[in-house]
Amino acid sequence: MMSFDFKEILTTFMVLFAVIDIVGNIPIIIDLRKKAGHIQSGKASVIAGAIMIVFLFLGESILTLIGIDVHSFAIAGAFILFFIALEMILGITLYKQEEGANMNASVFPLAFPLIAGPGSLTTLLSLKSEFNTENIIIAVVVNVLVIFLVLKTSSRIERMIGQNGINIIRKVFGVVLLAIAVKLFTSNIKFLL
Repeated sequence: MMSFDFKEILTTFMVLFAVIDIVGNIPIIIDLRKKAGHIQSGKASVIAGAIMIVFLFLGESILTLIGIDVHSFAIAGAFILFFIALEMILGITLYKQEEGANMNASVFPLAFPLIAGPGSLTTLLSLKSEFNTENIIIAVVVNVLVIFLVLKTSSRIERMIGQNGINIIRKVFGVVLLAIAVKLFTSNIKFLL
């Protein structure tokens, strides 16, 4: 039975938007454009969305296969979100992405792991333990549309809001993400105790 809930969709959208941090990644996207030449915005968005949706459905089966329950994974996800939030708030880098020199930048490193990376995939399974799947799918699709728009207009966005604007957006979403990480941890830890 389908259970669409606007509040769930909005919450899930905001969590994924904060984790993916597509606006905060505009400087990285611009750098990739300079190195790789052209980035196919549509291709990168669709591949990232497909990876996220496939993982939403198969991720739990993979976890079951290796003997991990969703609540344990959600707690692990809370820790990852916590560290991503710290990166955003403090302006530090805890995890460094390796760039492929001769690969298509639209797929690697843009679609995976920059957009559909460890943080967003862990977040999806963490969200699945709390929200309805159909609401998560809608939030993923809306995020993919936003990602596409940002990729298409990244140069204009950077000129409009400037580096200070991007830094402010990163810090605000970092605080939101930190609160979400705490909520995910506290709501799932009780199932393990």
